[in-house]
Amino acid sequence: MDLDPVLLSRIQFAFVVSFHAIFPVFTIGLAAYVAVLEALYFRTDNPVYLRLAKFWVKVFAVVFGMGVVSGIVMAFQFGTNWSNFSYSASNFLGPILSYEVVTAFFLEATFLGVLLFGRDKVPRGMHLFSACMVAIGTFISSFWILSANSWMHTPAGVEMVDGMIHMTSWTQAIFNSSFPYRFAHMALASFITGGIVVAGVSAWYLLNNRNIETSKKALKMCVIMLAIVTPMQLLVGHEHGLNTFEHQPMKVAAMEGAWETKTGAPLILFAIPDAANETNHFEIKIPYLASIVLTHSASGEVPGLLEVPADERPPVGIVFWSFRVMVGLGLIFIAVSLLAAWQLYKGRLYESPLTLRAFNWLIPAPFVAVLTGWFVTEVGRQPWMIHDMMRIEEAITPSISGWMALFTLIGYIAVYAVVLFAGIFYLRKVITEGPDPVNKAEESSSARPKRPWSAVPTTLDDAPSAAGS
Repeated sequence: MDLDPVLLSRIQFAFVVSFHAIFPVFTIGLAAYVAVLEALYFRTDNPVYLRLAKFWVKVFAVVFGMGVVSGIVMAFQFGTNWSNFSYSASNFLGPILSYEVVTAFFLEATFLGVLLFGRDKVPRGMHLFSACMVAIGTFISSFWILSANSWMHTPAGVEMVDGMIHMTSWTQAIFNSSFPYRFAHMALASFITGGIVVAGVSAWYLLNNRNIETSKKALKMCVIMLAIVTPMQLLVGHEHGLNTFEHQPMKVAAMEGAWETKTGAPLILFAIPDAANETNHFEIKIPYLASIVLTHSASGEVPGLLEVPADERPPVGIVFWSFRVMVGLGLIFIAVSLLAAWQLYKGRLYESPLTLRAFNWLIPAPFVAVLTGWFVTEVGRQPWMIHDMMRIEEAITPSISGWMALFTLIGYIAVYAVVLFAGIFYLRKVITEGPDPVNKAEESSSARPKRPWSAVPTTLDDAPSAAGS
């Protein structure tokens, strides 16, 4: 039996990337949260912030380790399964991935050691600096990775000569047209993911009458942040969609389930796309809304998938449904966040079991939203490895067989299952134990005289500016 090495290599890479992606998106948001907690503790000496920081650093360490283990494999796959692509794009991807290691990974790894083990061994200012450096390192890492990925969607600053990518402008290549939108979209997704997880865990503690003081503090901080960030994500996502409509119209056509080019195109809320017959079944649509959203005109033209041959269209079903799951979850995040912010303003949040349970139930949801968004982005780029420059079948390693790809795929699934099981086991243990109780040393350190410049309240209830941060 012959197995398709291209399909299996795509499935393998998709599995590895999907497994890995859920960890960075969480650690980016969580690292920023830990840095804020460390800054608040440094300024106020409130031991509650210390307890929260120490607790979430433990969670961060486990998730960061899982992300490192799962991410190493991706670099090897470029050489084992996609060597033609690696060779052709090496003039750009080689330096970019090296910059990510040198400027971000080394920074994170160095200061993470201080953050984890140096609390009583270095000055408090140095410990705060380490927390900030870890948070900055996560953003630098995402900067380079998303620049490389965005370049594959909207290549710029290069030319193809005899099958090789040659650089013409590093600035245009790094800051390609889709990169700002993609980076902003992912950054906000990271804040939302971290915020919902922290809020969900805090809500679980409150529902079980545990860690009341720390949980109220953490939940309040997250609710305020989410009430701001979730609507921002809707606006950034819209702008990202308009950029995609300009540069990758067939991806947007697949997202919209649009087969025919239309003026005054409707927005299809529900349908069952039928790629074989090039049509949709059971459509529920709103007239003119797709044209209004994408072109800002009720008579605007929206290209359909029939504009290109069948072999240049992305898989419609996956893109269509993934987009709706992502947007649907995003709207739920906005609704729950604004409701919680309103209840917080009215002083009813901590006594609202329904809202607390909603945050608890939503813990897996941002990871699903991130993955479905990733499916829209990457599956929607098909059949191109580098948009309009290199197709998927041209990028594969010539010597790889379907059986080789299948064997390594099974191996990755088995190993990653062990990593996931171990990670969940330790995360469950850490979360079940909860934040450490305040000890006498912490109480005595918090009782020392304030710094002259630090005459500030010690709780979020008395310090709106601290809550906003």
